[in-house]
Amino acid sequence: MTAPYEWSPAEGASLPDGTPAADPAVREASAAGAPTQDAPARLRFGYGTNGLTDLRLDDALGLLADLGYSGVGLTLDHMHLDPLAPDLAARTRRVARRLDQLGLTVTVETGARYVLDPRRKHGPSLLDPDPQRRAERASLLIRAVQVATDLGAHAVHCFSGITPDGTSAETAWSRLTDALQPVLDAVSSARLPLAVEPEPGHLLATLADFHHLRHLLGDPELLGLTLDIGHCQCLEPQSPADCVRAAAPWLRHVQIEDMRRGVHEHLPFGDGEIDFPPVLRALAATGYQGLTVVELPRHSHAGPQLAARSMDFLHRAAAFALSGGSGSSGSAATPTSPRAPSGPAAAPPLREASPRGGTP
Repeated sequence: MTAPYEWSPAEGASLPDGTPAADPAVREASAAGAPTQDAPARLRFGYGTNGLTDLRLDDALGLLADLGYSGVGLTLDHMHLDPLAPDLAARTRRVARRLDQLGLTVTVETGARYVLDPRRKHGPSLLDPDPQRRAERASLLIRAVQVATDLGAHAVHCFSGITPDGTSAETAWSRLTDALQPVLDAVSSARLPLAVEPEPGHLLATLADFHHLRHLLGDPELLGLTLDIGHCQCLEPQSPADCVRAAAPWLRHVQIEDMRRGVHEHLPFGDGEIDFPPVLRALAATGYQGLTVVELPRHSHAGPQLAARSMDFLHRAAAFALSGGSGSSGSAATPTSPRAPSGPAAAPPLREASPRGGTP
């Protein structure tokens, strides 16, 4: 494996401006953590605040702007624009002004672990056996839609939740569709996409599950997809790049990180198995205009450093990908570390980095 974050294109490759990828100045800038080439305009990178929870929100936004990110995946949580604390509208206006001052765009994410239930991770979910508890989660999502509208966000993210023990698949899907109806009404009024994320270990875990939900709901106009590139590597039958192409018509939000096949653990770039140039090339080819947000929710202890390294890696990978280059991005690419297959294949047994699945 190449050292993480060190871009290692094929010998003789150049960046789009003609600079040799092996130029000493390029390597020196990489070591300093500074991008040497702006990412192509078609790709707009952000960083998730769930990977910066040790920073005040204002400081996190300033950091991301200084590092050259285009936007932020803002997870509504007790430390960052708490959706349940008083004066939400006024606090949201202040964040909107700060985003505008910094030139950052935003997606609102709703995967906070304990924002509703301080004792149960991601509880209650849209699949909770108690209708009142399901309604609490739906109410949070509706509140997130209002926050997103006030921030000028391009989408609101959500996921299904884990199927409760003793619940049939039919019952779980019925609960999910019923619980989402008021949320879909809210996004319809706001003209804002609801971007559902397939999450390993959840009822809605795969792209096929997303399409199942879409058909159950009658294909609502504003129901879209959050595609997590790492999740594609983890369990989809297609390669991450093929997943991007297959998901293109429904893409409303993208999350990105490294990951290994069959293991749901969000990893810094270079620590997993994904070859990123084909993924970024496929993403650019779709014409997707939203944010591609780095998702490292277990790395806040090193958040500022990883944000800097991730920005450098993504700029470098995108420039190389769109120059027509191919090759390793510094992630593992050996016979003993297989990538997700490019064609149909059985999903591997899933090993979770945390008990009972869901976002680590």
